[in-house]
Amino acid sequence: MTAPTNTTSAEKFNARKVFYDQIAKQNLAPLWERVGGLVTRSPQPAAQPVRWTYSSVRTNLLAAGALLSAEEAERRVLILENPGMPGQSRVTGSLFAGLQLLMPGERAHAHRHAASALRFFLEGSGAYTSVDGERTVMARGDFVITPGWTWHDHGNDGADPVIWLDGLDVPIVNLFDASFSEGSSAKETPASHPAHDCEARYGAAMLPEGYRAESLSSPLINYRYARVRENLAALHRNGPLDTCHGVKLRYANPLTGGSVMPTLSAGIQLIPSGFHTAPYRSTDGTVFVVVEGMGRSTIGDASFEWAENDIFVAPNWALQQHRADSEAVLFSFSDRAAQEKLGLWREQREASAS
Repeated sequence: MTAPTNTTSAEKFNARKVFYDQIAKQNLAPLWERVGGLVTRSPQPAAQPVRWTYSSVRTNLLAAGALLSAEEAERRVLILENPGMPGQSRVTGSLFAGLQLLMPGERAHAHRHAASALRFFLEGSGAYTSVDGERTVMARGDFVITPGWTWHDHGNDGADPVIWLDGLDVPIVNLFDASFSEGSSAKETPASHPAHDCEARYGAAMLPEGYRAESLSSPLINYRYARVRENLAALHRNGPLDTCHGVKLRYANPLTGGSVMPTLSAGIQLIPSGFHTAPYRSTDGTVFVVVEGMGRSTIGDASFEWAENDIFVAPNWALQQHRADSEAVLFSFSDRAAQEKLGLWREQREASAS
């Protein structure tokens, strides 16, 4: 179809609309009308900076515990849903996050799924996660991984409620329409390894002779906070501080030095009291958990104070700065591992606001 000559702007607009309506019936669309939204000059995430105050979430989570059992819920989790993506069960464009509760004596039955998951333990004692037959007891600040398609279950053998953060790559898996899941009639995964076996084999910067990697994920399922905290303190004493992060460590696969799972990266940082980090941004939208201390963060145009166990989000490519009012430790996770494999990840240190 040829546009008429010597036509007015209104006539051109109407002719194009007729053309667009015509090709739409053939499942076609004009790239020139959409290219600006498809190939943006910089990231344009729908996710917004947001903070969840732990005390408020905890109150609601305990209320949920009175309404239904862990067995009724499959997993009793309150989703941390980003207000920029209501109804989508996403904390960033590519990540799911939620807080899970187990009451004393409860069990979360065994299942597995294609999505990879991580746990960051926040409150209580006596809780465990079992991953492919190895049970690991979780203490506050422990970081536990559940690689995709591994059988896993949880339990609380303690006297008090336990709460931890769940992070999953569900939106990434669903982007590829590659989601599978499977339940088990068994309440618990049959034990196939002694407790602490993976830590003995892979947790001391040494490897068993003859070991061959069988997975893209780390063979170490629990990264103990007590050891990590000692490392952060030592590096703080030894210096120097990173202007954008204070002291920051990335959790690593001991076999490869890479990320703990193919799609998910995690890190932990110490920000000394009074330290104000320099402006920083990166393409991975990041979820932060306050492990220790109090402070304030500015994320894009938003600014909020935080305290122990609060959770907040820095969207993709949003400028971020953090200030510690008392010595603070922040855990974080993102999709950096996936972006790096695809050649997409980039950062900007001490970025300008322009």
